[in-house]
Amino acid sequence: MAQLRLILGDQLSPGISSLRDATVGEDVILIAEVQEEATYVRHHRKKIAFLFAAMRHFARELESAGHRVRYVRLDDPANQGSLRAEVARALEAEPSLEGVVATKPGEWRLMQDMETWRDLFPVPVELREDDRFIVSTAEFAAWAKGRRQLRMEYFYREVRRRTGLLMDGEEPAGGQWNYDAENRKRLPAGLAPPPRYLPEPDALTREVIELVGERFPDHFGDLAPWVFATTRDGAEAARDHFIADILPGFGDWQDAMARGEPWMWHSLLSLYINCGLLDPLDVCKRAEAAWRDGSAPLNAVEGFIRQIIGWREYVRGIYWLKMPGYAEMNALGAHRRLPEFYWTGETPMRCMAEAIGQTKRHAYAHHIQRLMVTGNFALLAGIDPAEVNEWYLAVYADAYEWVELPNTHGMALYADGGMMASKPYAASGNYISKMSDYCGSCQYSVKEKTGPRACPFNYLYWDFIARNREALKGNPRMALIVRALDRLPQAELAAMQDEAGAYLNKVAGRSEPEIKMKS
Repeated sequence: MAQLRLILGDQLSPGISSLRDATVGEDVILIAEVQEEATYVRHHRKKIAFLFAAMRHFARELESAGHRVRYVRLDDPANQGSLRAEVARALEAEPSLEGVVATKPGEWRLMQDMETWRDLFPVPVELREDDRFIVSTAEFAAWAKGRRQLRMEYFYREVRRRTGLLMDGEEPAGGQWNYDAENRKRLPAGLAPPPRYLPEPDALTREVIELVGERFPDHFGDLAPWVFATTRDGAEAARDHFIADILPGFGDWQDAMARGEPWMWHSLLSLYINCGLLDPLDVCKRAEAAWRDGSAPLNAVEGFIRQIIGWREYVRGIYWLKMPGYAEMNALGAHRRLPEFYWTGETPMRCMAEAIGQTKRHAYAHHIQRLMVTGNFALLAGIDPAEVNEWYLAVYADAYEWVELPNTHGMALYADGGMMASKPYAASGNYISKMSDYCGSCQYSVKEKTGPRACPFNYLYWDFIARNREALKGNPRMALIVRALDRLPQAELAAMQDEAGAYLNKVAGRSEPEIKMKS
């Protein structure tokens, strides 16, 4: 009974559930580049090119193993433009196929569509669990049941015990579960991040880059310079380079930011893990081995592993537990429009220009830039969560809704009212000044709260606290801030609120004050 085996763009794993029992030379594996998936949000052009190139390389990998692969290119004149239509075309072209087998997708939108296929196609459709994750959606739901708060830290400890990662018997390695307190250092002057593995595109990838440039001229983002591997061998080389040369410094500097330094000590592995070129548990085991053989310190390895088996697994669990209603939550009643500078990077705020500029160039920014710069601004400004979520989903090469939505909606915007975060991650310009060198070259002054040179993060911060005082006053972690708000002289608070209102009205109108930047 020959089957049609569907592979999605983020399922580039030879051991994925939909292929596990595939009959070599008999079953047909369908991989399709379709317009619908490339445009349901206006994805970064580098993200599209990365995935299409990786898909083409994966098709070659499968063919080398003897599989029959039906690969549909975007520029195929017969391309039907959607996954559903391409499955239908494949079944019509191959009448001997007696069923469709697919691994469940990572996005609610696509899952809803695929669940209708059983009624649309003349053959059985089997949707299998995606077991590339350590914790299944059912297991996460069981963990969450009856808990008043779904805090990542407690979930993370359970996954540590389950996997044995960084465990000494029943106790965490080093006697602590979490070394985050050691990982908040500002980059000292004169210390430069190490060189990175940034491969040149091969001929196949160059062909895809040209295609994407022609087909998506109006999408966000630059196609050059190219910085991503698009093969499994390349992703594994990036992994090995990170663990050997970068991981030892990751812990100390993981929260630091610096002008002109997009990579810092971050792994640059999330896009490979999320599309299936790397196995997350394997990556974690290799990182643990680096600590056990003395190559990397515990604070670095624990912090890195926590991002994968803690945050990554946790946000997926939240997504499938709470969707579809989760995306509609707006606990703080934020309804302003996303400023135009999120798409252009043209803003006098040096921190925003740096974070958005590198996002435009590389389809990448590290977690502190996403949370405490672009996310923090959106939180303080009261930008509509739907617009912010769409931006984050579109602009990052590692973004799929299951991982993007909870991180943005819950952590950055507090739109879920505290389901994920114990408090809003709101900060004035002082945090950015502490963790970066951005402020020294900014036209605005991080020390000023009002006036034409005042850092917008400063007056927006106090306006945010005042605007949401009633929603925040019952949160124990916000009590000190609310009391500080109540002690502010009324004239000072009124001045900051006036400046915040005037500034946001201009930003919401898709323009920002013209201030000449320092070079």
